[in-house]
Amino acid sequence: MMPIRDVVIFPYMMTPFVVGRESSVRALEEALAADKKIFLATQHDASIDEPKPNEIYQVGTIVNIVQSLKLPDGNIKVLVEGIERGKVLQISESEGFMQVSLRVARYATETNPQIETGMQRVTALFEQYVKLCQSLNYETMIAAVRMEDPAKLTDTIAANLQLSIEEKQELLEIFDPGERLTRIGDVLDIEIEKLNMDRTIQSRVKRQMERAQKEYYLNEKIKAIQKELGRGEKSEFDELKKKIEAAGMPKEVRDKAVQELKKLEAMPPMSAESTVSRNYLDWLLAVPWKKRSKEIRNISRAEKVLNEDHYGLEKIKDRILEFLAVRQLVKNPKGSILCFVGPPGVGKTSLGMSIAKATGRKFVRMSLGGVRDEAEIRGHRRTYIGALPGQIIQMMKKAGTKNPVFMLDEVDKMSMDFRGDPSAALLEVLDPEQNFMFVDHYLDVEYDLSQVFFIATANVMHTIPPALQDRMEVLRLHGYTEQEKVEIAKQFLVKKQLLQAGLTDKNIKFTDDSITALIRSYTREAGVRNLEREIGNV
Repeated sequence: MMPIRDVVIFPYMMTPFVVGRESSVRALEEALAADKKIFLATQHDASIDEPKPNEIYQVGTIVNIVQSLKLPDGNIKVLVEGIERGKVLQISESEGFMQVSLRVARYATETNPQIETGMQRVTALFEQYVKLCQSLNYETMIAAVRMEDPAKLTDTIAANLQLSIEEKQELLEIFDPGERLTRIGDVLDIEIEKLNMDRTIQSRVKRQMERAQKEYYLNEKIKAIQKELGRGEKSEFDELKKKIEAAGMPKEVRDKAVQELKKLEAMPPMSAESTVSRNYLDWLLAVPWKKRSKEIRNISRAEKVLNEDHYGLEKIKDRILEFLAVRQLVKNPKGSILCFVGPPGVGKTSLGMSIAKATGRKFVRMSLGGVRDEAEIRGHRRTYIGALPGQIIQMMKKAGTKNPVFMLDEVDKMSMDFRGDPSAALLEVLDPEQNFMFVDHYLDVEYDLSQVFFIATANVMHTIPPALQDRMEVLRLHGYTEQEKVEIAKQFLVKKQLLQAGLTDKNIKFTDDSITALIRSYTREAGVRNLEREIGNV
């Protein structure tokens, strides 16, 4: 026996193929040396090089080796002719190839009215099939029409049908010619219906192509196929639907997403509206609806982190710890938003990062310096070309969780113009009574910001609108004393600059006097930003 790949050999069928496997070459050589007959059976998986007996179909064809030619690479090209079916009873392996015992079922070829009717039906259907199928020639049809043997007729037609390996194997396994006639007729009915449907689609699209360009033709063909077959790109839309179901959206948002998905399915894939709709769905799915960081509620840990990252600021640290303690006691706190006010370089931004580190939350920062357009906060409506969500939603996407520490930096640097007042848009964001239903103009659905830990920073208070000040608890960070600056430089700044310069404390040392000299002679600031720069220059 010789297993073959990607082809089913039928009786009366002439087939050329190349034999390359060592075991197959041995089996072929043995057959050539004997009676030039060999049993061919198709293997289930064509990718397997050495199939086992249970990986080969049990019904195959006994063939006669008509011609063989040894190729220079050691392979053998053969031409075989199918003789009759055989079913494997027993398989044994000897001399490097498989040997089998077969059951061969031979049926009488006498015809009766039922067989004659079946042959007439199959012949007529095959004529229709050949006329519709462009890959078959009329000589094949004429040869089949003239056949009087039902077994030969069915096998010839089966060999010429464009079917899958599994479907052809199913026909091969039917030994009774009468039963095979019935099955071939049913298969031809289905294949003719498919070909007619394809022809209908092609003719419809061809008419449309006469009125449009090639790209339009391709789009309309896709629409026509979708109309005939039910739906197209099913897997992509199913994947989007699964993502919508798994996103954890509120019911109203989920309903809107499903409605948008239905609109997207009905649109031509290459249209501008389709791109806008797909981008909208991508944003809805990218925003975190249920994922949240596991919050660490440990005041001792928070105190340790604040002390490690910042020197001094004892009153500020105590107030932050009190604030965190209240949030720990209240399950769903709706308190004030912290606002750090102080000159540049005193550690306002780094305090926010330390709070995120201490509580185990993600940290995102949005700079409000120079923002003068309300759309920066709320986003643009989808009717505008190139519309996007506002920075609030974009930062939430970046955080990936619905409870990050969200720093609104330089809140005192906002301004207003004819496009609106961004500080008014921030009121809804920072108000605990409203931010659980924040509406971005682009998404146009309610988004819950109540679990976000907002922290604002500013240099001065007088430029912040009173309504915004009313929603924040102000913590003032005054400038550092000279001694505090020396300690900060020794504990933090020198180490950081040495690391950035690729040096160690063995290469250079800063004494207290040298740091004091830098502070007095080269910097004049409340914070330590210029001091860090001067240390880097040294």
